[in-house]
Amino acid sequence: MSSDAHAHTADAHGHAHEDGHSHGSLKSYLIGFFLSVVLTAVPFWLVMTGKLGSNQVTGFVIMALAAVQIVVHMVFFLHMNTRSEGGWSMLAMIFTIMIVVIVLSGSLWVMYHLNTNMMPTHDMSRMP
Repeated sequence: MSSDAHAHTADAHGHAHEDGHSHGSLKSYLIGFFLSVVLTAVPFWLVMTGKLGSNQVTGFVIMALAAVQIVVHMVFFLHMNTRSEGGWSMLAMIFTIMIVVIVLSGSLWVMYHLNTNMMPTHDMSRMP
């Protein structure tokens, strides 16, 4: 049998898949959607209520939840795992996580230093 005969398989609905893996079920999409909604709503709730007290802690928690949400999207919507495409999807996920960490930490560093190194505001009430 040729390699082409093994490359194409059909799912229960007769849809052909190149690598033999399904595109995901309704259940996995709903789980991903629910996690995405929760990972979006929680940071808004934290900011609006101020439950964590410190702005720095809140910022770090929001950044951590953003990174988790990126992984949720990659797993549940892009179907990246260790088995698909001979492991290249996992390598792409690791690379993406590294880039996200660099961008998030760089953004926090820039915002922190902009905040601490800006000129002080003038107190207009003390002006003659």
